[in-house]
Parts: sequence; C-alpha cells; structure tokens
Amino acid sequence: MNSYDFDVLILGCGIAGLATAAKLAESNLKVGIVTRAKDPQVSNTFWAQGGIIYPNASDDALGKDIQVASSNTSNPQAIETLKNFGKLAIDELLLEKANANFEKDENNSLKYTKEAAHSIERILYRGDYTGKEIQISLLNLLKDQKRYPTIHFLEAHTAIDLITASHHGISISQRYEERKILGAYLLNQEKGNVVKAMAKKTVLATGGVGALYLHHSNSGASRGDGIAMAKRAGADIIDMEFIQFHPTTFYDSSSHGRFLVSEAVRGEGGVLVNCNGERFMGKYHPEMELAPRDVVARSIMEETIETRHECVYLDISHKDGEWIKERFPTIYKHCLGHGIDMTKEPIPVVPAAHYTCGGVKIDMKGQTSIKNLYAVGEVSCSGLHGANRLASTSLLEGLTWGYLAAMDIAENVEEETLYSHLQIKNWQEEYASIDKALVQQDWMTLKLTMWNYVGLSRTTNRLKRALAMFNEINDEVSRFYRSCKLDDSLIGLRNAIEVSTMIVKSSMRNKESIGCFYRKL
Repeated sequence: MNSYDFDVLILGCGIAGLATAAKLAESNLKVGIVTRAKDPQVSNTFWAQGGIIYPNASDDALGKDIQVASSNTSNPQAIETLKNFGKLAIDELLLEKANANFEKDENNSLKYTKEAAHSIERILYRGDYTGKEIQISLLNLLKDQKRYPTIHFLEAHTAIDLITASHHGISISQRYEERKILGAYLLNQEKGNVVKAMAKKTVLATGGVGALYLHHSNSGASRGDGIAMAKRAGADIIDMEFIQFHPTTFYDSSSHGRFLVSEAVRGEGGVLVNCNGERFMGKYHPEMELAPRDVVARSIMEETIETRHECVYLDISHKDGEWIKERFPTIYKHCLGHGIDMTKEPIPVVPAAHYTCGGVKIDMKGQTSIKNLYAVGEVSCSGLHGANRLASTSLLEGLTWGYLAAMDIAENVEEETLYSHLQIKNWQEEYASIDKALVQQDWMTLKLTMWNYVGLSRTTNRLKRALAMFNEINDEVSRFYRSCKLDDSLIGLRNAIEVSTMIVKSSMRNKESIGCFYRKL
C-alpha cells in the first residue's frame, strides 16, 4: 500500500500516544498509531521506573512542589490543567479501561510513595516498573480488535516529514492554501518504501531528545524526531536549553547507555556516598538526597571531580534485604547481573541525560501553532516543567494531555475533510547506497559533542565549538540525504543534527543559570 487514510494519525507509541488513542477508542474514528520499533512495547514509557502522580482536590501542595522544582518557572495554567484533569485521566484510562495494576495495601486501597522534591506521598507505582505496567496495560486494551476495530498499529514505520499542501502539493496553486498538517510521510522499514499517511488530525507523541547524548537513560528512539519535523513544518519550539539529567544511572564502564536507578531509591531512604564512603549531599543542599534533580546531578559531578573518581555510590543496603528485592525487583536484578548486590553494597551511579523540558509549544488542549497538529508528552512543551521537571510528573503529563487532545479532536475532527493523497507528491526516492560507516561516525561525533559541550555545564566557548561542528556535519548530511535511499538511521541523524543545533542556539541565548540549565560563562 502506498498510502493510508486516517481520521487521526498518532506518531509515537508511549503513554502520551496510547492515552490519546485510548480516549479516542470509543469514538469510532479511524486511528493510526505509528511506531518506528518493531515491537510497540519499546518506548521510554516502558522503562519508566518511579511512578505517576495521582493528584486529588485536597493536595494544595502539588503546584508549589512543581514550582519549587522548576525554580519558579513553570506555567501556572499548565499546573492547574494537570491538577484538574490528571486524576480524571488516570481513573478513566488506566484504572477503569486498561486495568493497570498499581500497588495496593491489605485493604485493596492504592498505595503511594514519595520521590525527591515532593512534600507528601502522592505517587502511584508498581514495583520499580511502573512504566512497563502502564505501557502493556494500554497496549492490551488497544490491541483488542473485537472491541476497537478502528484502531490500527503501523509498526516498524519511521515518520520522515509532516505533510502540508504548500510544501508537498502537486500544483503551484496549493502553495496559497491555509497552512495545516495533512498527515505524514512514513518509511516502511521492512519494505524500504515511503508511504503517505493522510489524516484529518495528526498527533506528535514521539518523545524527547536524550539519545542525542553519549550517556543517557532513554531508548534509542529519543532523538528529537517529532521536534525536528514540527520545526520544518513551521511550528513554534521553546525551552530547548532545558535538558534534565537524571542524577543516578548505573555506572558500567563498558557501556554508554545507562540503566536508570530510580529516584524512588532515594525517596525510600537511599543515601549518596563518595568513593571514600562519605555522605556528601549535605555540602550542596539542605534537602540532601531529596534535593531537585539538577542540584543532585551537578553535586555528583562536582564530587567525582573532587575525588577524581569516575562515579559515586547510592546505598540503600541499610534497609531490609527482602523488602529491597520486593520494592525494586528490576533494579536489583540489573545490579546483580553486573556483580552488585544492592541489599549488601552500594550501587555505582553517575548522571545521564534523561528528560526534555522544552519542545513543541502547545496550549492546554495539546494544540500546536499549526492547525490540525497536536503534540503530547515529552515532545511537547506546555510550560508545566519550566526549567526543571518534578519527579513523576512526566507520565501524568503524557496521559493528561493525550486525554485532553483526544477530547478536542473528537469534538472538532468532523469539521475537517480528508485531503486526497493524489494531490500530494509521492516521495522522490533515491537509490544511491549509504555509507553506513559515515553515518555511524557522524552519530558518534554528535553524541560526544553534546555530552562534552552541551551537557550539565555549558560555556560560551563550548557552545560556539558545538555549533561550528554541527554546521559542518549538517552540510555533509544534507548532501547525502538528498541523494541516498533512506533508512531509519539516516532519518534520525538528520533530525538529531537539527535538534542539537536548536539546543545549542537556545543555550547561547540564555545567559541565566536556572533549573537544569547551568552556564558557567
């Protein structure tokens, strides 16, 4: 098939995309869910460990906690939206429809936990694999074809570009049409051909940019695809300098991809010690291990520099061993597989790129600045996180804005007419072979540059060097992008360079160290 027609096209298969589809599932609209992975379980949501905030009317402190964590830069309207609709979204989509199995006490009541910078226990969780529980529950719901025959999954498809009449129409007259998104070009990875997916409404749910960094806790899909596509289509992008680094990922000298050691370990009493066994966070912040993430991450880096040691250690071995195994089964298993028994010894940890606070600018319904284009989850920016994200807000944000976007789409989709794929150009496919060694080298250069020059601490000279390097790489990639047959890695590299350049330029404009953004000079 060379084209698809949908009422709603959702690019991404994490909690935000699945929440959008789950809310739309009863509407009888034809919904296409695109994932570049062969297995739709593969997403950042799947690897989320900590939990999801469960807001309630009596929790007046939630807004304050979000603002404190963000250094008072969060959008108050976004906070109120999260508080007003978050519980509704959890109740309807996760508890009633998907039957997500969160931890409960002996009375079958939901249990709550606390993470860094939270003033009370308000987080629902499932062991240390909350994201996996949510991802699988939503997928099981939506893959029930008897119940939802109008939901379709397009697996192993990579989104290339958003379609507009002015850019992709077959005639000059289409340049004068109203600017709106008509769908997307998709690469079918298995067949190697490019197809058009036309839609009345398109939803970006493609995640963040963590995989642009050498050390990161994300899936490899977090390379900024949705942000780059939205930028090329003309959407507003904001706050791209605010990249949050997770303070504690498992340190393994043989690997750059980092396994997340959940903030919940510190929330449950874990302490940070240096290579000399000394607890050090008291030197940096009165809240010690429960300080905001950016403070903890920079403190760990300072401690490694001071001690000239490659990592620090997270110690929860003072707690009961059986309790640790039950509370953190995934972390325990990973550590044990790498020779560390966390019930008896501390875990080696280092910071890694973790979360994108900025992204495609949206309103409180998930609408972008371009008609018929929505963005939900980490690819988007409502201002909820401001300059730094509060722990466990991300899953709730994706769920809530997916829910709200779906409501708005359901109310307005019938006003749109499906654009004919015959009026849109076919993708001009080239057949020169790609030199994979060059693509791989450019990827590694980009990741090293982002880590060394656009990481936890940034300076004017580092940022200038990074921008010059990205301009050079961009020239090369643009040249063979136009002449080679596409594959997923080349599409990703093109997007990664564009988004990395956005991050550098945003960092150069911002002279104020705030939240997770820290500039020395």
